[in-house]
Amino acid sequence: MELKWTGKALSDLARLHEFLSPLNKQAAAATVQSLTAAPAKLMVQPRLGERLEEFDPREVRRILVGHYEMRYEIQHSTIYLLRLWHTREDR
Repeated sequence: MELKWTGKALSDLARLHEFLSPLNKQAAAATVQSLTAAPAKLMVQPRLGERLEEFDPREVRRILVGHYEMRYEIQHSTIYLLRLWHTREDR
């Protein structure tokens, strides 16, 4: 499996860092590090996350990383990280 981050997912990551950094730079860095490391487990278990039926026939799934939700899509042998956000955000 190959892992690719979409532009929107990278923008989400940058947005979260920009929000957290003024409050606590160390916490912001730790959060970004944890979110970028989390998808590694999907390389071994791509179907680990809950499937989101509203996206059928696409295979879009989600995992929770602490208080953050990450959505990803499996296409053949590639996992695309689509979006991520804090679960308190209105999405």
